[in-house]
Amino acid sequence: MSDDDPAADGDADADDFRIETRAIHAGQEPDPETGALMTPIHANSTYEQDAPGDHRGYEYSRTGNPTRTDLEENLAALESGSHARCFSSGMGAINTVLNLLSAGDHVVAGDDVYGGTHRILTQVYDEYDVDTTFVDTTDLDAVREAMEPNTELVWVETPTNPLMNVNDIGALAEVAHEGDALCAVDNTFATPYLQRPLEHGADVVCQSLTKYLGGHSDTIGGALIVDDADLDERIGFYQNSVGATPGPFDAFLVLRGTKTLPVRMDRHCENAAELAEWLDAHDDVSRVYYPGLESHPHHDLAAEQMDDFGGMLSFEFDGTLEQASTVVEETEVFTLAESLGGVESLIEQPAAMTHAAIPREERLAAGLSDGLIRVSVGIEHVDDMKADLQRAFDRALE
Repeated sequence: MSDDDPAADGDADADDFRIETRAIHAGQEPDPETGALMTPIHANSTYEQDAPGDHRGYEYSRTGNPTRTDLEENLAALESGSHARCFSSGMGAINTVLNLLSAGDHVVAGDDVYGGTHRILTQVYDEYDVDTTFVDTTDLDAVREAMEPNTELVWVETPTNPLMNVNDIGALAEVAHEGDALCAVDNTFATPYLQRPLEHGADVVCQSLTKYLGGHSDTIGGALIVDDADLDERIGFYQNSVGATPGPFDAFLVLRGTKTLPVRMDRHCENAAELAEWLDAHDDVSRVYYPGLESHPHHDLAAEQMDDFGGMLSFEFDGTLEQASTVVEETEVFTLAESLGGVESLIEQPAAMTHAAIPREERLAAGLSDGLIRVSVGIEHVDDMKADLQRAFDRALE
C-alpha cells in the first residue's frame, strides 16, 4: 500500500475509504450472527424489551429499524456527513426541513426549483405563515437582497431542475450564515458521487432516494444528511413525530442501489455528455441545457464544484408546443414518464408534468417554456438514444 492510501495503517473503517469503496461497505458489515453478506430486511414493527423502557437499541420501527439504520450510515458516509435520516419519499425529507421553521419565518429559494418543492412552499407552508421569496440563486446579489431579518432557510438546488443551472454552494452558504439562516441543498441530480454539499459549507443535504441512489425505478424514498449532532436531533424529532419513514424493504432496495452508484453514474455522465454535444449541434434544437457543455454559463463553476456533470439535460425543440409534445410521445428508447435517475432513459415535458403546479406566468418568467424537454439519460447505448430522438424529431416535423 502507498503512504497516501487511507487504509495504509490497517485501522481504517469504511468512512475512511474512497467513495467507490464506501458505497459498498459503509454501514454494511456482514451480519454478526449469521455472516450474511447482504443487509437483512428487518420486517418488524416492534421489538422485545428486556424490561419496561430497557430495549436493545430499537423499540418501534417508525422510530428506528436496523435495515434503515444501515442505509442511514451508508448515506452519511457518502455525503461526508456524520448523521443521516431516511424518509418515505423525497417530499417527506423536504417537509421535515420545513418542519424546522415557525410561523413568521421566511425562506429564500431558487426560482426554478422542483415543482413539488415550489408547491409545498407556496400551497402548504404559506398557509402556516411561512413566506418564500423565489430568486435566481445564481445571482448572489439577488439572494442577498432577498434575505430578511426573519429568513431562516436558504433552499438551493444544483444543478437545478429542469434548467440545469449550477449554484455556488459555498457562496450561498456564506450568504445564508451571514443572516443566521440554514443552507439546505437538494443534491438529487448530482448525487454524492459527483458533489458533496456539506464539504462546501451547506448545513443540510436533501436526497430523493427514488432517483440515482435507488437507481432502478422500483422504490420511493428520501434522506437528509447533516454534520451537526444538534441539528440531526431536531430532524430526528420530526422524523419520528411526523412518521414519514421508509419500510425495511425500501431501505434494502436503496442499499442495493448505492453499491453500484459509482459505476452507474460514470455511464450516465458519459452518455449525457455525448448526447448533449449531439443535440447542441442539431439543426432542430435551439438550445441545450447541460453544465458539461463549454457554452453553459456555469460550466467553469460546475467543473470546479462537481466531479462530473451528471446524467440530466434539457433542451428546446425548435418547433411548436404540439411538435415538442409529439417528440416526447414518439420516442421508444426514451420512456415518457416522470422521475429520473434509473438505468432506463426517460423523457418529459416539465410544463405539463413535473412543473405543472407552477403557474404558467411564473414558469415562463423563470425560463421554463412550454416546449422545454427534459431528459434523464440512462445507461443504454448512446447511439440508440440518438437514433431514437432523430426518429421522434422527424415524426414531429412531418
